[in-house]
Amino acid sequence: MQSSSTLPKPFPLLVWGLIPLLGLAHSGEFHSDLVPAGQTLSVAPECEISIAGNKRIIKSNGIPAHEVGRFPNRGNPNSIQAQSYHYEVPLSPQVASEPTAMVRQPFGIALNGVLFDPGTAEFYQRDRSSEWNYEALSGAVKLGLDTNHAHVQPNGAYHYHGLPTALFEELSGGEKKMTLVGWAADGFPIYGTYGTKDPKGTRSGIVELESSYQVKEGPRPSGSDSPGGDYDGTFTLDYEYVEGSGDLDACGGRFGVTPDFPEGTYYYVLTEDYPFIPRMFKGEPDPSFERRRGRRPPRGNDDGHPNRGTGNGPAHPTSF
Repeated sequence: MQSSSTLPKPFPLLVWGLIPLLGLAHSGEFHSDLVPAGQTLSVAPECEISIAGNKRIIKSNGIPAHEVGRFPNRGNPNSIQAQSYHYEVPLSPQVASEPTAMVRQPFGIALNGVLFDPGTAEFYQRDRSSEWNYEALSGAVKLGLDTNHAHVQPNGAYHYHGLPTALFEELSGGEKKMTLVGWAADGFPIYGTYGTKDPKGTRSGIVELESSYQVKEGPRPSGSDSPGGDYDGTFTLDYEYVEGSGDLDACGGRFGVTPDFPEGTYYYVLTEDYPFIPRMFKGEPDPSFERRRGRRPPRGNDDGHPNRGTGNGPAHPTSF
């Protein structure tokens, strides 16, 4: 197996536990209930990224080196636990004939071995067959997210629902520049918020790239299976892609040159607005990111019982 550096220079490859914590501040509030990241985990981070044949191999225990919020907390009853991750992505990804929707699976993995997993298991009236899926960063359902826009699944997996603030600040050095933060399940790179104004020109200036998704106008459909009210971003279905309204395509990315790919590539961008983390793949996601039987995190609260409560929201939220 041949090792290959995947971190922007001068960061080393293997053990993220050796990177000093910077105690960096949160750069953008999506809602007002984010738990401050103020503690370092006692479990040492482990992350190894290597190349074997035509695959990039990511092995990690899912523990970040940066500070995290306190878990359990009022919105999340779960404790962070080490995982055993082994993911593979194509070294030379190809654009698929059609985009692939992300369905209850991680979108990708950060350079520190923590998953980008933006979806939730929360639905209107707790009906998993409903098309009205609560959006994690809307604040409508209390998920106990910390200021890294992350929280914990019932199996102890810490994962990001939006920009991994501390990791991004660490990798970028606090500068406004194109910063590689991870790899999508289809193998294309993921960058954090900034890109060149002209996707084909490295000297065109750096700007914060904007999503092309907008909140729909008007009222939601009526009926017993609809939450009613106006579209306001509470549900993923409240958003629609409006071509040309932002910098990115429906998959949350674009073609262009980057510091890591000076000849050009397709790349995804984490954004300050929905979808925060993309929800569609431009290429074909690797099967290692699928949640197969026996691998999906259990539903329910931290004592193993099903979610309890009344009303439209779950008593103990979980997420995928």
